[in-house]
Amino acid sequence: MAETKITKKSSIGEVIKNYPEAEPVLKKYFGSGCFTCPGSKMEDIAFGAMMHNMDPEVIIKELNDAIAKKKG
Repeated sequence: MAETKITKKSSIGEVIKNYPEAEPVLKKYFGSGCFTCPGSKMEDIAFGAMMHNMDPEVIIKELNDAIAKKKG
């Protein structure tokens, strides 16, 4: 089975819905606004990172690490 990974093109809304364990990482970088923002359903991680002046690769790595820990 292929491991599902979050990428720069993953929508923030899908990450929130599919990976509740990723919530602390999203809050750390984007704040809690993503959880109530209607745009998060369409905006991807790369866009969120750009809006918050963050490196998307750092965020993606932490999100995937959080998912891996949950599975482990």
